[in-house]
Amino acid sequence: MSVTVTENDLETYRRELTGYCYRMLGSAFEADDAVQETMLRAWRGAEGFEGRASVRSWLYRIATNICLDMLRGRQRRALPMDLGPASPPVESLLGEFHPEDIWVTPIPDSKVMPEHGDPAEIAVARDTVRLAFVTALQHLPPRQRAALILCEVLRLQAAEAAQVLGTSVAAVNSALQRARATLAALPDEQRPVEVDAQDAALLARYVDAFQRYDMQGLLALLHEDAVMSMPPWALWIRGGENICRWFREPTPSHCANSVLVPVAANGVQAWGQYKPDPAGGRAPWALQVHEFSGGRLSRMTFFINTGELFPLFGLPPHLD
Repeated sequence: MSVTVTENDLETYRRELTGYCYRMLGSAFEADDAVQETMLRAWRGAEGFEGRASVRSWLYRIATNICLDMLRGRQRRALPMDLGPASPPVESLLGEFHPEDIWVTPIPDSKVMPEHGDPAEIAVARDTVRLAFVTALQHLPPRQRAALILCEVLRLQAAEAAQVLGTSVAAVNSALQRARATLAALPDEQRPVEVDAQDAALLARYVDAFQRYDMQGLLALLHEDAVMSMPPWALWIRGGENICRWFREPTPSHCANSVLVPVAANGVQAWGQYKPDPAGGRAPWALQVHEFSGGRLSRMTFFINTGELFPLFGLPPHLD
C-alpha cells in the first residue's frame, strides 16, 4: 500500500539534504545539483513509496546513492594544505590557477543552516559545515564518509544508517571505526579544531585592520601558527609573520583599501572582499572565510572570485 507524499513533504527536507550533500561532495554547486536530482527522483517515485521507512530516511537513501555515483572514480576535493607543504611568502612562488573542481568550495549558511530549532542542533549543524571539517571529510572513502555523517552529524542510529546505505549494522560500525581513525591521523593543518563562538568585537577588529591594511593590527589578531590559503592557487602560508609579509608583496599589496561586505558562510561570519578597480569603484576579489580559535585567527581562506561565488552569496557585481 502506497503512502501519499506531497511536494511540500519533500521541500521540508531541502535544506538539511543540501547540508548532507555538501558534506559528501565538498561543493556548494554540486550539492545543489545532487539535491535537485534527489527531489526529482523522489517525486517520480512518490506513488510507489510504501512507508516502510520514514520520508526522511527514504530521501537520504536517494541522496546517498546520487552522491556515491557522483564521487565514483574521481579525486577528492581539497584545500591547499592537503596538497603539499607550506610555502615562503614570496609572490614568485604563486604558480598557476588550478581547476575549480579540485577545491572544496564555500556555501552560504542560508542553504544549509536550519532557520529554527534546538540551539544544540543548530550548533552541531554550524560546526559540521565549517571548511576544516568538510575538507577533512574528503579524506574518507565515500561510503565511510556517508556513514560518519549519517551517524555522527545527523545522529541516525546504526540500524537506520545501514538501511540508508543498503548495508548491515556491522558494516556501518566498521566504517565508522575506520573513518574515525583516518581523521585522527590527519596532520594538524588538515584536522578540524574547536573554534570560538562568534565574537563581534574580534570580528570588528579584523575588519578594521584589513580595510586599513594595518599589518601590525592584523598580526596582533593572528595565531603564531595560523595558516592562510587562496584557492584556486595551491600555495599556502603558515605563521602570522609570514602571512603579513605576504600581504606586503607587490601584487597582494593591491588589496590595500579593500572593502569587506559581510556574509554568512560555512557556519561563520565571512566577507566578500572588493579591492580597488582601476576603472573606478571596487571589484570583487575574494570571498574570505576565516576561523578563530583561542581568541585569534587560526585559519584564513581567501576564495579568489571565479565569477560564480559572489552571485551565489547574493553579493553585488561591483561597488561604486
